[in-house]
Amino acid sequence: MTDQSQVLIFDTTLRDGEQSPGATMTHDEKLEIASLLDEMGVDIIEAGFPIASIGDFEAVSEIAKRSKNSVICGLARAKMPDIDRAWEAVKHAGKPRIHTFIGTSPLHRAIPNLDMDEMAQVIHDTVTHARNLCDDVQWSPMDATRTEHDYLCRVVEIAIKAGATTINIPDTVGYTAPVESADLIRMLIETVPGADEIIFSTHCHNDLGMATANSLAAVAGGARQIECTINGLGERAGNTALEEVVMAMRVRRDIMPYSTRVDTTKIMNLSRRVAQVSGFPVQFNKAIVGKNAFLHESGIHQDGVLKNVETFEIMKPADIGLNEANIAMGKHSGRAALRAKLRDLGYEMGDNQLKDVFVRFKALADRKKEIYDDDLIALMTDSAANTAEDFLQVKSLRVVCGSDGQEADLTMSVDGVEKSSKCEGDGPVDAVFNCVKAIYPTEARLKLYQVSAVTEGTDAQATVSVRLEEDGRIVTGAAADTDTILASVKAYVGALNRLRVRSQKTAPDADVKTVSYKV
Repeated sequence: MTDQSQVLIFDTTLRDGEQSPGATMTHDEKLEIASLLDEMGVDIIEAGFPIASIGDFEAVSEIAKRSKNSVICGLARAKMPDIDRAWEAVKHAGKPRIHTFIGTSPLHRAIPNLDMDEMAQVIHDTVTHARNLCDDVQWSPMDATRTEHDYLCRVVEIAIKAGATTINIPDTVGYTAPVESADLIRMLIETVPGADEIIFSTHCHNDLGMATANSLAAVAGGARQIECTINGLGERAGNTALEEVVMAMRVRRDIMPYSTRVDTTKIMNLSRRVAQVSGFPVQFNKAIVGKNAFLHESGIHQDGVLKNVETFEIMKPADIGLNEANIAMGKHSGRAALRAKLRDLGYEMGDNQLKDVFVRFKALADRKKEIYDDDLIALMTDSAANTAEDFLQVKSLRVVCGSDGQEADLTMSVDGVEKSSKCEGDGPVDAVFNCVKAIYPTEARLKLYQVSAVTEGTDAQATVSVRLEEDGRIVTGAAADTDTILASVKAYVGALNRLRVRSQKTAPDADVKTVSYKV
């Protein structure tokens, strides 16, 4: 890359982000997110891990076929079948990339029981094989920040000589610190023969809360690619957040003279959509995209902002695509006004989809006096999570609460056949969940039940997230309604629908359950 001021953005929301327990996305949701990333100007999209499942392969392959601007990358372990499978998935892209990796730290070398020389040979052979298939090959020494420096230099040199065009240095467990991150990249560039001819990348996890700082430090050390995810989604504490590194470089160009191709005005829409499809809500005080990021409650702060917004804001809401005109809509608002408002919030839809959303909007307006932006976003979340094509659908619900007990009467459609059940429980949510299990028996265990209000007031919508686990598969369902109990059962049923889809899509011979593929 000739322009040393440009930093490539490598988004792995669809691969590393989806590895978050419960963050599984459907095929169509992956295609949608990939399209939004492509439009936003992300340089490389890591679309998935093709050998992990049939569903992953199909999603990566379809994303590759549809991509317009971004490089489409598939992940592969240091195994020939993995690499072949990744190539089969990405080869249809205008700009394909194979990303292969192996754990090089002492802890990770012990997993396949390889000594240093044996692992070095595996690296040479697999990178060579990948390069014979694809001109653009990225190689990662997993757990690089805990790998002996001499050995890290050795294997990086081997990968470069074998044809790797990008070397990614992962901080797989979020162990490093900014000064170490910069020094490690700088040392590799200065020490390894051929390092000046390839691109160094950084991939940081957030276990100690330093992923963004470590990534930016790596850029200062000479890295010119950052691996990141929307909302910092990822395993454990997550990954470097795309919105944080991109906006940090934009706001502080005085000390970080770098640029990206990302259209930052599309950040907010992508953040909301990823939160919706993953079932992972964004924390209120999350940098850049959190609900409170541009709110001021302190009197001193409010007074300063009113006099000069730059007093307490270092960027404008419009810079990330946040609509400042949060104007309420009501039951008298028409279809054209709803379409325009949803377009401002980043939702483009056809006439049929708008028709369905408009019916839901009117029903909500009858129950809620004023509908704000957050209400509409919640409405879109519920519309996407509960469709007429779902295997399981909630038809009607009646709940009786009293000091003598809680009873629910639920009617559901199971593959088009309506079934009903009446059950008691320790509370209304327990009672209605018991009804679901009576109608559709399942061994899935409830791992998380979370309720939050969308706006203020007693008529506020409740957004409910439900996480289920069955046979090692973890999924999340989300729904919104002014009736918290109804939102709860819709979220629970949504999670069951996802479990069913995921079990159908998973290949029985994928052979990935016993092998770590974190990078």
